[in-house]
Formats: sequence, C-alpha cells, structure tokens
Amino acid sequence: MKKNVFIFVILLGLVAYSAYDYINNRTNSDGNKQQTVQDGGATVGIKEGEQAPDFTLNGLDGTPVSLSDFRGKVVVLNFWASWCPPCRVEMPHMQRLYEKYDAKNVVVLGINLTSTEKSSDNAQSFVDEQGLTFPVLLDSKGEVMDNYRIVAYPTTYFIDEKGIIRQVSQGAMNADMLKKAIQPLI
Repeated sequence: MKKNVFIFVILLGLVAYSAYDYINNRTNSDGNKQQTVQDGGATVGIKEGEQAPDFTLNGLDGTPVSLSDFRGKVVVLNFWASWCPPCRVEMPHMQRLYEKYDAKNVVVLGINLTSTEKSSDNAQSFVDEQGLTFPVLLDSKGEVMDNYRIVAYPTTYFIDEKGIIRQVSQGAMNADMLKKAIQPLI
C-alpha cells in the first residue's frame, strides 16, 4: 500500500512540475519566451502594465490585421465565441461602446475563438445576427487564444495607445463597466 501511495505522489509531482514548466517556458510564434521580449522598454506579456503581444489574424473578409496596426489608438480587445451565453449578453454593449468612442480614437477589436466553434461560419452568422460593425478577427488555430491564455469567455483587454495593457476583465461586461474601464484611457 505504501508503495502505491509513493508512486502516486511521484506521478502527481511530475504532472505538477510539467504544468509549471509548460506555463513558465511557453514561447511565442517567433520562438521567444513570453514575458522576456522587450519592446520600447516594456516587457511583452499579458499582465497589466505589460506590452500586449502582437499578432496577425484574418478578418471576416480574409484581410490580415495585426494588433500593431492600431498603435496610437486605445484598443478594447475582446475574445468571444458564438456559443458563449455571456458573450451574447455582452456584445450589444461592445457595439455601443464602438459607436460612441470610435471618433475618440478607440477601437473595439473582436477576436472570435474560431477554433472552439462547431463551424467557422458561426462567427459571421453571429456578427450578422448581432449587427456588429467593429472589426472581427478569426483565431482559427487558437494561437492568439493560447498566447493570451484565454480560459474564460469573454475576456477583454484594455490596451492604451502605446500598446500597454491597462486592464484585463474576465466575464461579461455591461455598459457601465466598459465606460469605467475606457474613461482613464481616452
């Protein structure tokens, strides 16, 4: 019996160490460790105060779009999926935020977690159904989702005009929450 417990503890320790090692030694698509790449003096990472990792994804029309295309603007980076009930509740608020602040150099950038969808067509159907007019990009391979370590749907990053993450919010946001988050950035 003691031998089985000992083996179980060793296996559990190996699994825990593997998870720790995986999280702390992840690399981005350039082969660089996250958290150690420098850009303009700020550490690249996914925490508040860090430079948001750049990425390029295709929009619904197939045009490639990069996060860095929006440097100089405040970016509300929203990760969502069509099957996610809180995402459905949040989207009208995101659309109104986009309409209200677009002229104030604020961009709402929707990232559809396409790799979690039953069909790649679900994103376009959802956008049409919701009447969304802000840019929507397709994370068809889940690479950006993985890089930003998205575990809750929706997740929203508020990024300033220099590309620095100022706030991260997991879960659906309403109009008041969005206004409170965006006001200090404009």
